[in-house]
Amino acid sequence: MPKPEYHVVVCTNTRPPGHPKGSCGERGAQEVAKKFSEEMERKNLFGRVMLTGSTCVGMCHMGPIVIVYPDAVWYHGVKTSDVGEILEKHIMKGKPVERLMIPESAWG
Repeated sequence: MPKPEYHVVVCTNTRPPGHPKGSCGERGAQEVAKKFSEEMERKNLFGRVMLTGSTCVGMCHMGPIVIVYPDAVWYHGVKTSDVGEILEKHIMKGKPVERLMIPESAWG
């Protein structure tokens, strides 16, 4: 397997219902991860892009969170309908999707 150019991390952490922090999982992260997998296959990106689910990455209230490395771009509130745009613009054309990026002001 060749070394991937990009690593897409989807927080799929799920907390019990009613937990005060909430979680990406309860906001549809599993469906987002599944859509990434489907779209990566459709666009023949396997080998170029690695997809990983993760436990909590913080920013729970802004989830689902998706992180794209090596660019260290953090996306928030990602929906299945955003996945194609992230793959097309960021992964295939190298231009992050600004409207989904966590603003710098959100970082303590």
